[in-house]
Amino acid sequence: MIPECKSVGIAASRPCGDRVYFLTRYLLRPSGDSYDLLEVEPDPDAAGLMRPLRSERLLLTAGEVAVHPERVGLADRSGLVRLARGYGRPCTVFFGHDEHVTFVLDPEDEPLVTIHVHDIEPPRPSLAAACAGLEAAGLTGELGLVFEHHIRDIRDLGAGVYPCRAAGLARSLDRDGPAGGERVACCQTGRELLREAYGAEPELVETCPCGAVEAEPFVVRCCRAERTGLQTINGRFGVVVHWGASPLTILDALRALAVAWRDRA
Repeated sequence: MIPECKSVGIAASRPCGDRVYFLTRYLLRPSGDSYDLLEVEPDPDAAGLMRPLRSERLLLTAGEVAVHPERVGLADRSGLVRLARGYGRPCTVFFGHDEHVTFVLDPEDEPLVTIHVHDIEPPRPSLAAACAGLEAAGLTGELGLVFEHHIRDIRDLGAGVYPCRAAGLARSLDRDGPAGGERVACCQTGRELLREAYGAEPELVETCPCGAVEAEPFVVRCCRAERTGLQTINGRFGVVVHWGASPLTILDALRALAVAWRDRA
């Protein structure tokens, strides 16, 4: 469980006596270098911002509560769970960059879904970079997602010609075309270009990240717009986004994947 910051308070002092803020559901009471965790219920029949308590219950003592020493982004729920699991205690308290506070209770019970990200380089593996950026911003943490990146370096393929000049390699289909006897690194689009523009059928090495899918759920990028969306590849379930998809489009695809994956469970 990870409560919203608005429901968590610090009980370092009680200037209003036994009254608490009306949204408060949990109190962290300082004890040594940690906190006791209390569950509280403000009186729902009372009025005003600060209300008397109907009930107060000690959930955990300070010895069961770890305190993460660094400020973190509290929106990254997946990140909080992973950090909390490392402490091996029932509860870990986290302070945000803005001094808000929350905690992770029973982190092993929090479900996380590992998304396998398939991409290639060079040039920049933009899908992997976008997923990392969304994760750092806390946007995928709300979905309970974590990522495992599989980035293939196409320079290791030993080809003489590569898909396009953007990769910065010596020879590319869109600039040079094939020469006799060269291996060409490309995907289905490259094969169509070879036939239409050059009338050539050289030895090919597949570069499409879709071909590397071996685990699920996955997210992969492809230059074929008709392939985008939720689908099964190599018997594995995931989502395909277009080669130039924006971070917002990728986030929407990940959200759809998270919902569909949990519906399959």
